Amino acid sequence: MVDGRAEEPNSGTDEIPVEMADRIRGRGGNATIYDIAELAKVNPSTVSRALSKPGRISAKTEARIRDAAAQLNFRINPIARALYTGRSRTFALVVADITNPVVFGIVRGAEQEAAAAGYTLVIAESQESGETEAETVERLMPTVDGIVLATTRLGDESIRSIAARRPVVLINRAVAGIDSILPDVDRGVKDLMDHLYGLGHRSVVYLAGPETSWVSARRWEKLLETSESLGVALVEIGPNPPTIQGGRDALRRVLAARPTAVIAFNDLIAIGLMQGAAARGVGIPDELSVAGFDDIFGSELITPSLTTVRSELETAGRRSVRNLLARMEGEERVADPALLATKLIVRESTGPRREA
Repeated sequence: MVDGRAEEPNSGTDEIPVEMADRIRGRGGNATIYDIAELAKVNPSTVSRALSKPGRISAKTEARIRDAAAQLNFRINPIARALYTGRSRTFALVVADITNPVVFGIVRGAEQEAAAAGYTLVIAESQESGETEAETVERLMPTVDGIVLATTRLGDESIRSIAARRPVVLINRAVAGIDSILPDVDRGVKDLMDHLYGLGHRSVVYLAGPETSWVSARRWEKLLETSESLGVALVEIGPNPPTIQGGRDALRRVLAARPTAVIAFNDLIAIGLMQGAAARGVGIPDELSVAGFDDIFGSELITPSLTTVRSELETAGRRSVRNLLARMEGEERVADPALLATKLIVRESTGPRREA
């Protein structure tokens, strides 16, 4: 049956018997379907049908029940509703690192889309660990209707196993047969490499992200292809933690490779590299040009401001929830399979190659 919670009943309303108001107040304001049934003068089973599946009883009786529920400030208990309907109207969004600003736009878009559909969004973090992510998903599984895995660190088979039990949508990861929200990696990489080439850079380092990052591997593949076509020397250094400290720690290896430009897996690594360079007296961009990906909050506030490739993060969050909703309705095709557009944002951290 459907149960719920109520705020302080409207004890001053004549229609609510004093005994009922006292009884509900004694329960801490928790009205039940039995209280509604008593006030509406119907059976509790009729209340349950009216509140859980509208349209199954006469419109007049349903209106009377809803009026009684409103008088009692009744709110449906989502846990009880899940037991009755098999749906909790809750989605989970699992992210690799909740402190990474790249998550902010994804969360905002997903939350707004979920709320508009009457769903609650639960956010969990894997702390960049596939093992922790698997454990987190297992804990969430019984209580959610669908899961968004953003920047997941799980293997393909683990993802397929989850998708066999709940609808799943991936952000920044592609697995055959699973709905994925992906950026236009090729366009973003090409635009950035063309920008650096136009500035005269012919020796570039790529600071890779985590070993399990699908996007990092795809960017490296496109960087290789583009560098070969342009005749640019390219070295990969990594894997690296996708953090500011990861960028600082990579500086020594970068300087040993003697590039004139660095492309970092994300803006956090790029910012950390720039901080380390400043501490070593290496001028940015006079001695070393640096660029990142994502255009996170703060990338334009540092000095020098960071050249980066912007991703449609809020759109990714919105689209992921739309795809979950489509799966909940039994649709076979994803809501929108198009790649998310990227845009090169040129700022102060990249400049012309300095002549030796």
